[in-house]
Amino acid sequence: MAGKTAVGWAPPGTVSAHLDGPPELAVRLVSALLALAVAGVHVADQGGITAFNSPPDWLGWSYRIIEVAGVLTALLLLLPRSRWLGWAAGVLLGTGPFLGYLASRSVGVPGDPRDIGNWGYWLGTDSLIVEAALVVLCVGMLLPLVAAFTVGLRSRRAGELHQRPGAPEPSGVSPEYGTRVGTRFEP
Repeated sequence: MAGKTAVGWAPPGTVSAHLDGPPELAVRLVSALLALAVAGVHVADQGGITAFNSPPDWLGWSYRIIEVAGVLTALLLLLPRSRWLGWAAGVLLGTGPFLGYLASRSVGVPGDPRDIGNWGYWLGTDSLIVEAALVVLCVGMLLPLVAAFTVGLRSRRAGELHQRPGAPEPSGVSPEYGTRVGTRFEP
């Protein structure tokens, strides 16, 4: 999302393409607000921070864990040095309750059979939308990091192969076709 670099083949003498996206700080802020919204929806659903009187007890504690995780995820997302950790926490925070809601409404969860088929609950629908938005944003920010990591690993491995005596040219580098944009190899 923020500051993506296009990786592909470029003829000799061309400049690599750079795709601009929204500033990373703005995406982090929106993601942090979504994480807080996940926590807020679960506080509203249980009737307040201290209230959760309906059985089973494990469900009430699950709500509390989601609420604390929502606040911690928002803090992680606002820290500029949390690079991938905040995004990974956002994916987990959005995915867990989303799957839990689907399970409780479709096959049911232990100790809570009354929610099976209750798809019209507006707070649950709101929760699904917020959690899905959080997952989409966080996955969108994680993908370029994963791509950069794998390109770095491939570059390092190809560089090690190229430095060995008698080793063939690394893949992706050809004097007649140019270099691979986004790697460290240039003729």
